[in-house]
This record gives sequence, structure tokens and C-alpha cells, in this order.
Amino acid sequence: MRVRRLLTTLAVVPVVAACTAGVEQAPAPAPPTAAGAAADPGFTVVASGDVLIHPELTAQATEDGHGRRDYQPMLAGIRDVVSRADLAICHLETPLAPENGPFKGYPDFSAPPEIATAIAATGYDDCSTASNHTLDQGTGGIDRTLDDLDAAGIRHTGSARSAPEAHTPLILDVHGVKVGHVSFSFGFNGRIPSAPWLANTLDVSAVLDAARAARAAGAQVVIVSLHWGVEYQQTATADQRRIARQVLADPAVDLIIGHHAHVVQPFEKIDGKWVAYGLGNSIARHSEPRGTTEEGVIARFHFAPSGSGWTVDRAEYVPTVIDLGPPVRLRTASSPELDRARAAKALQDTDSVVLSRGAGQAGLTRAAG
Repeated sequence: MRVRRLLTTLAVVPVVAACTAGVEQAPAPAPPTAAGAAADPGFTVVASGDVLIHPELTAQATEDGHGRRDYQPMLAGIRDVVSRADLAICHLETPLAPENGPFKGYPDFSAPPEIATAIAATGYDDCSTASNHTLDQGTGGIDRTLDDLDAAGIRHTGSARSAPEAHTPLILDVHGVKVGHVSFSFGFNGRIPSAPWLANTLDVSAVLDAARAARAAGAQVVIVSLHWGVEYQQTATADQRRIARQVLADPAVDLIIGHHAHVVQPFEKIDGKWVAYGLGNSIARHSEPRGTTEEGVIARFHFAPSGSGWTVDRAEYVPTVIDLGPPVRLRTASSPELDRARAAKALQDTDSVVLSRGAGQAGLTRAAG
């Protein structure tokens, strides 16, 4: 049984980017994880890539809803993977609009509020909201986004409606284990928050301050979401690698989850802790699809008790594909509904990138779902 109880709520501050090379042989797929088994003293966390709502996706949602916007059919292909986790984390890239719009795509996004209910229906518990698009619609966009997530029962971190909210750590109760989550972005497309607490700017000291604050508030595990890297670049930059080393070196941090590049980037184990540099897109519809922009991964980490607290004892990834259809559908690469040639290419592409920094040798395996 999944636990979705929130103890407190947070927002935080800054970071930047990174680079890579080398390819491993893909490991044999691991069997699906049985999250929440009665005999399991640990818990499973899944995290996925950018939820980036382009106008074409809204048109698809309107068609699926027979005139009303419904994003749930689009996301249904990953529901089983997401809902089986004890804690499921999404990354909501774009601010949300009023019910009647206006709805906008690139460069200043404004997405329909129905995506929040679809995120909840898919099984997510929590979303990071610090991205380069957080300030696209100003403070009104931040307020609406967080209000809509609250209404859908989704917790959030990375942006805030007030200074007290920003300085209150997000602590989630996962089967009795207190898990903290913080979220930061490298920047906001040239915009500067009118108040520093509106959105968290990535900088190592700010990330560590937030992680330590979560620990002080009772967190036994702290997960850091970082919006960083170079768009469409599948290697982690030198800055990403440097930041990952500095952040993971602190005992307050247990795991880094990365976003922003819109393509898959490597996983790496650094001094016993994992970083997923970039999970690619979860759902998006770029005007010029690149193939790689339609490939993503769901990261899955199992935490187990150890002598010093909690540690990841199993790390997996589930490759996903945005099937452009029509209709547009997000699927796992193992879905029988996905074209076999497309699935094979996605698996080959994803394996080569995800494993390019020695993650397979460190124990990362590909899961079927």
C-alpha cells in the first residue's frame, strides 16, 4: 500500500550544467520491482523526466476528452510503473494557466490546469517545479501552478507562493520513513525572481543548505532535483559532474535526479550515491522531433536500511518512448503497442547513453517495467 502523507512543505535555491563518454553493453532487463512488499523493510522511489506541455499535446488531450481536456489517456502507458512505487516524483516544467487560458507553448509556456489532475491519476505523489520556465507567467503562474497541484493532491518543491512556504522543507512520509525533496534550476531564461524565495536558483551552497534544513526537519533521506545541463546534449557537462560530486559528498544528500536537456543523459554512482544526470522528456511534443527528444527513462531506486541510515541497494531504469501516433501516447519501450523497430532503437539509444559512465558496472540494470 502506498503512503502519500505530507508532513511539511518546501521550496529552495541554485545550480548549473555537465559532460561525458564511453559506452557499456546493456545489462539483461531486471524483473519488475514488487514495491511495498510486506517483507520489504525499504521503499522504492521512481522519478521521470520533463512534463512539457506543448500546444499539440493540448489538442490531443481535447480530442481524447471529446471536447474537454484530458491528459490521462496520454500518460496511461506509464501508470503501472509509476503507481507501483512507494514514492513517485514528476518534474512539472511549465507553469499552469487559468481554466480558460490563454494556453501557450515555446518560449513562454502556459499549460492547461488539467495536467495536474492527470499527473495525480497517473500515480505521482510529488513534483519538482524549479525550471527555466518557472517564471514564464510571473508570480501569477507560480501561484496557479501550486494551487492546482495542491487541489490535485500533489506535493511540490522548487517554487513558492510566500517566504514561509519557501523556507519550510518538504518532508514526505513514505511507509514511516521521512523523505525530504528539494528542487533547483540553473536559471529562468534571463528572468530574475522579484523575490528570491519565488523560485530556487541552482548553486551548490544553496542546495546543501536546503538539504541540511530538510535533515534538521526530520528527513532520513533527502532527494535533490536539479534542472541543469545543455539542451539536446546527451553527455553530462563538466559543470554537472562537478556539482554532482560536490552535492553528493555531503552526508545530507542521498540522490540526485536531473532534468532540462530533453534527452536522456547518463546515470553515475559517485562514492556510493547515484546521480541520474538527465531523464529526458516524460511527455512533450516538440515542433521538430529529433527521435532522442521522444526517448526518456523512469529512474527507480530502492532504499534499504543500513548501519548509517538508508542507502540505495537497487538501481534500475525503465526506458520510455513518446509514440507520436496519432494519437500521441507515452509508452514504456516494452509496450506491445509500440512499433518493434522503434522500441528496439529506443532501447539501444537509451542503454548506450545511460550506461556511458560506468553505471552498469556499478549495479544499474534496465527493468522491463
